[in-house]
Amino acid sequence: MEIIIQQNKQTASVAAARVVARLVREKPDAVLGLATGSTPLPLYAELIRMHREEGLDFSAVTTFNLDEYVGLEKEHEQSYHSFMWQNFFSHININPDKINIPDGMTTDVPACCAAYEQAIINAGGIDLQILGIGSDGHIGFNEPTSSFASRTRIKTLTQKVPRHCITMGIGTIMAARSSIMLAFGEGKTEAIAAMVEGPVAAMVPASILQHHPNAKVFIDDAAAAQLKRADYYRWVYAGKPDWQQDA
Repeated sequence: MEIIIQQNKQTASVAAARVVARLVREKPDAVLGLATGSTPLPLYAELIRMHREEGLDFSAVTTFNLDEYVGLEKEHEQSYHSFMWQNFFSHININPDKINIPDGMTTDVPACCAAYEQAIINAGGIDLQILGIGSDGHIGFNEPTSSFASRTRIKTLTQKVPRHCITMGIGTIMAARSSIMLAFGEGKTEAIAAMVEGPVAAMVPASILQHHPNAKVFIDDAAAAQLKRADYYRWVYAGKPDWQQDA
């Protein structure tokens, strides 16, 4: 696990976007795993800028989103379908046929989940998975105590409406060949400290990334505040050779 600490979320997001862009340029038909929420928005904005100003080409890219609410139509303003089209897909040259998001209106959730897993396999697996982290250490909608072996499935949400979602499992996330975690602000300080420097435990689902062969964690100074080895992580990143910066 590589910890990359930047001054703020904008600089961290730009650094993360360079990693995504390098993959897309080197492998135009890359398979990307995408996340929703406010955290990845600056990363998506930078990728959109790269597309418009630098010609970053998404025409052959395939995407798989982490999750979707059950019971929300694609057109619903709170659906993750709507979120992704509003904040990313409509601004780049991606092929709509290559976009995959769980179907929140399915009448057969188990079959939908199995089909989603098979679609990932058929696409050759996810090359790079983008992730956020909850204040309790969850990834996707895999809440504390979720199985590390879990695959795409339905989950019951805590104190939320809608009450259910379809989410990639932790096992699905870990099968990606590489991953990028983004976390910003004081509200993520404890979760990042537990994920990076604490024990691997189901109570902190994101901690399993310690066992991932290629996981990068992009955080700002605020989120890094409780890391005991923060100075070491900064020193390591600053000393990387130029060719390795965006790898």
